[in-house]
Amino acid sequence: MSIEILNREAQGEMVQSSKATVEPVASDVLGRIGNLETRLARSAREIDAAQAVRYRVFVEEMNAQLPADAMRRQRDIDSWDAVCDHLLVLDRSLEGDPEDQIVGTYRLLRQDVAMANSGFYSSSEFDIDALLARHPDKRFMELGRSCVLPNYRTKRTVELLWQGNWAYALKHGMSAMFGCASFPGVLPEQHALALSFLYHNVVAKDEWAVSALPSLARTMDLMPVEAVNPKKALMALPPLIKGYLRLGAMVGSTAVVDKAFNTTDVLIVLPIASISDRYVNYYGADAGRFAS
Repeated sequence: MSIEILNREAQGEMVQSSKATVEPVASDVLGRIGNLETRLARSAREIDAAQAVRYRVFVEEMNAQLPADAMRRQRDIDSWDAVCDHLLVLDRSLEGDPEDQIVGTYRLLRQDVAMANSGFYSSSEFDIDALLARHPDKRFMELGRSCVLPNYRTKRTVELLWQGNWAYALKHGMSAMFGCASFPGVLPEQHALALSFLYHNVVAKDEWAVSALPSLARTMDLMPVEAVNPKKALMALPPLIKGYLRLGAMVGSTAVVDKAFNTTDVLIVLPIASISDRYVNYYGADAGRFAS
């Protein structure tokens, strides 16, 4: 029942979005809809600008507490930024340089790059190593630090972020994506309905099973399955998590409270082969939907 609801919503959104104007794009631009475009950051200045956008969302809006140097610089920055690729959405109608036009960002980390450096960011909360060990023949990529400025939290912006993720995954031959997604606040009980819905309906199992590190794990099984109203639960899900589910994602079996970022985190797991055919067809098997 829950997946049918998600699919009906997705069909309606795609009908609306298909009316968007699609224009030819430059060679390194992954997609464009109207005045918005998505591509990877081209310079240190653009990465710095993306970190400033993250600071505005995570600190000024969500009350995250970053290390003192990051707070002083007003940048959300950590050691992974130096090795990740930074996906951007830019509003080209804004005046100024490209770094003044960044309205959304995602941080992308491929498995080969992670293993050559400090591992995956999510490993600080979830048992990623066990997941990777069960899939030695697959190539994983981590999605993180997703944020969009308030005035741009629209279907078009989200579609372009996913256009970029999809194009990037295809280019690098990725087999699966994963990453933390968050509920606001540090009290999982306040999200009992949504967390219980995820636990009873879309928990990753068998070869894709993953859990939080034992010292950090918090239960998501906060309500019995018969007490969970799927429609109400879907309405209670953060938009990012709802979007992942529409694509065909699963979630880890336990959550983590991140006091620094003032969030309750769940791990999203999305095998490329599990992405809904509807979305593969929509974006294009070659990621060409908004890139031509």
